[in-house]
Amino acid sequence: MTVVLHVLAVVAGASIVLATVLSAVATFVVPRGVAARLTRVVFRVVRRLFDVRVKLARTYERGESIMAWYAPVTLLLLITTWMVMMIIGFTLVFRGLGVPSWELAMETAGSSLTTLGFVPVTGLARQLAAFLDAGLGLLLLALLITYLPTIYASFQRRESLVTRAAMQAGSPPSGVKLLERFHQIAGLDALETQVWQPWTTGFVDIEESHTTIGALSFFRSPRPDRHWITATGAVLDAASLRASMLDLPRQPSAELCIRSGYLALHHIADFFSIPYDPDPHRGDPISITREEWDEAYARLAAEGVPLRRDVDEAWLDFMGWRVNYDAVLLALAILVLAPYAPWISDRGTIRRYRPPIIGSRRAH
Repeated sequence: MTVVLHVLAVVAGASIVLATVLSAVATFVVPRGVAARLTRVVFRVVRRLFDVRVKLARTYERGESIMAWYAPVTLLLLITTWMVMMIIGFTLVFRGLGVPSWELAMETAGSSLTTLGFVPVTGLARQLAAFLDAGLGLLLLALLITYLPTIYASFQRRESLVTRAAMQAGSPPSGVKLLERFHQIAGLDALETQVWQPWTTGFVDIEESHTTIGALSFFRSPRPDRHWITATGAVLDAASLRASMLDLPRQPSAELCIRSGYLALHHIADFFSIPYDPDPHRGDPISITREEWDEAYARLAAEGVPLRRDVDEAWLDFMGWRVNYDAVLLALAILVLAPYAPWISDRGTIRRYRPPIIGSRRAH
């Protein structure tokens, strides 16, 4: 190799190493939720493979079982990708620093990265590169080991809310069902302390954790009929119905819950570059039809829930609340391949993943 080729090899290798390190730092360390391109590529490629496998699944439960592996497997493959990129980068660096063959350069890069040291390194420049290679390899492993507990701590906090929603709103969850149960059991006034306040705090935590570590959005609940996005939609729908349909004194905590929830969904959508209207208006179209809303009105009326008599105005008020989160809720449901839930993942293209026998099941 000529001097120019040696220099180009070092520069190219250093660029690959730098890009890999920046990807790791952006994925696990930067608190602003920076979208690393390499991380996105890995997640998209693996997702396509999982989508093919899910389409071949014969049952809904089997498809859910397959998707439960998606986020954990992709995280491990991401670490593997970083390690491979580091080996490629340092192979170029060592070759540019005068290692006589590409094979020996790769062996030196791998030996240094894994700190096995089975290839002797001579010369000051090569030794410095070997020290840097070993240090960065340990850094990548340390990031994974350090952040796995963080990921699962956030996952457990989120799943406690999802389990609460399953208890209160059924499985699959429904905002209408949530209001029915509280009216029958605890009274609608209990919604403030048992639903709105916990979820307002929970939405803040979900927004921070799911934009800092994007992989969390793809971690699925232990039970196949539960999911954080369907629980979110059910709670927001219940709060929107409470604020628009019920003939009761205004409950600011419900409205704050809606705002906290749709802001969290907006910021998560921003992280995944999902387009939406950031400033929707009352009267803009939503995915819920008037017929579906009328059916919910009739269900609540049959349970004796106090409802507003001006049905048309109540419908417009509901549209005004739902429009704040309607588009991002459905888009995120498609992104994470959420299980079936009414008014959330039962419309649009996500119907392809609806359980084939859901029509014969009763919400429990």
